[in-house]
Amino acid sequence: MGHPDAVAGVAGRGGETAQTLDRGLRLLHLVADAPGGLTVTEAATRLGIGRAAVYRLVGPLTGHGMLRRDADGRLRLGAGVLHLARRAQPLLAEGALPALRRLAEQAGATAHLTVVEGGEGVALVVVEPSWTSFHVAYRTGARHPLDRGAAGRAILAGRTGVAEPVSSSGELQSGAYGVAAPVLGVPGLEASVGVVALAPLDVGLVGPQVLAAATAVAAALR
Repeated sequence: MGHPDAVAGVAGRGGETAQTLDRGLRLLHLVADAPGGLTVTEAATRLGIGRAAVYRLVGPLTGHGMLRRDADGRLRLGAGVLHLARRAQPLLAEGALPALRRLAEQAGATAHLTVVEGGEGVALVVVEPSWTSFHVAYRTGARHPLDRGAAGRAILAGRTGVAEPVSSSGELQSGAYGVAAPVLGVPGLEASVGVVALAPLDVGLVGPQVLAAATAVAAALR
């Protein structure tokens, strides 16, 4: 049987490792949500730790390509994060596609899955309806502020636990109408499912369809 002090030492080191990992992940999230990057001092203040502790986190994260320092010394996301994101995006798309196809056909409007990246909404998956004469051509990768448009505002509503459909009119593009609902219950993912059309949408009809699609996407990605 191992000595009790040795066991306690291992447990203590395990706790320190978990705390370091937690701080490193929090640092990545802080940098991801800061389009202009963060100074070490800003990161230390937001994490509630000293500058020396931040430098100890930055070292290995930079070594693995998760963070980088720009010409002004500000912390920014590194190419390693983009590599992981590119690996994750096909998995998200595969899980979301069936529900988005059903939604596009039901609503007769372009359906999309929008995710949060760098503090903005990004259209990750777009599905156009097959039977309409005209519909919105929504580009995959299109970015927009979270406080404009149904997709972004649905994500913001989801942060408060509100799962009701959100509608918008001409907020991102004149003559475009949207309805979206947040994707809830998927750890680590902030997203919404919605539709965008060239004519006003009946929220009473389309809203439940969008909400059902968001629920189906969440179930597929859990």
